[in-house]
Amino acid sequence: MSRVTWCTWGLMALLPLLSWGVQAQGYPVKPIRFIVPFAPGGPNDLLARLVGQKITEQLRQPVIVENRGGAGGTVGLDAAAKSPGDGYTLSMGGSSNMAVAPSLYAKLPYDSVRDFTSVINVAHVPYAVAVNPTVPAKTVKELIAAARAKGLSYGSSGTGSMSSLAAELFKATIKADIVHVPYKGTAPALTDVMSGQIDMMFADLAVIQPHVGSGKLRVLALCGSKRIASAPSIPTIAESALKDYVIEPWFGVVGPAHVPRDTVTRLNQVIAAGLKAPDVQQRLASLGYEAIGGSAEQFSATIKADIAAYARIIRAAGIKADL
Repeated sequence: MSRVTWCTWGLMALLPLLSWGVQAQGYPVKPIRFIVPFAPGGPNDLLARLVGQKITEQLRQPVIVENRGGAGGTVGLDAAAKSPGDGYTLSMGGSSNMAVAPSLYAKLPYDSVRDFTSVINVAHVPYAVAVNPTVPAKTVKELIAAARAKGLSYGSSGTGSMSSLAAELFKATIKADIVHVPYKGTAPALTDVMSGQIDMMFADLAVIQPHVGSGKLRVLALCGSKRIASAPSIPTIAESALKDYVIEPWFGVVGPAHVPRDTVTRLNQVIAAGLKAPDVQQRLASLGYEAIGGSAEQFSATIKADIAAYARIIRAAGIKADL
């Protein structure tokens, strides 16, 4: 084969790669759809709009937020999973519909690992355990002793919710019987904790804190792996008594499967930079959230690890739910 033929063949072989590289560098060339799997106004929606704004500012294409709520956030995620993996459809996944749902629902319409491309973990939602002030416990160790001695009750925003799973992990770890009282939402559950109808609750710290100053609730500890900057005096359950206890809900950006690697890298870099912007930091602080960031690979590892961790909690508690 002549040298010219070899050069021609080599150029033809490289053309698809060159074309793909140019396409990735030109991304995005049209608006990006951002599916929010919950109703407008919630944390998932607010975070998606913050992220979308930063993508628009940096990549000069509009990000169109589409709210598709239903079935605990699984309807919107299913729509995202079934979209083309070209980088023009994104979604804001969360612990509940990506890590909890695979074990909670028998017929989940998507696979949280196989059907999605991880882009970036956006924010961590600090959870905490709070008790009615009449409960004789000011520390986690004292709470454990009270639970083992006389038994306690806990409220949740519903069976299989993050608040119930945090409590079930606590119950299993301390091997004590704490009666579960499920509610239709966080607000009514907290109302009954404050009135003394039930003893305790695991919930978003930002929801709990307004009631601490008035003396209606007592916060004992955080559920995450470390203390947080907005409440440095509150210890974690792990450092207080149970070294292996960690519940750390998150929200992160995902796309359908097979989004090109260069596109994922570009989105990750843009969003990571946006999370460091003063206006985003201020907004996250007002919501009580902490930015995470990190690589797409780190986010993928978090999803896989949390799927396994929540599966253990759900299996041990015997929790079942239907879509």
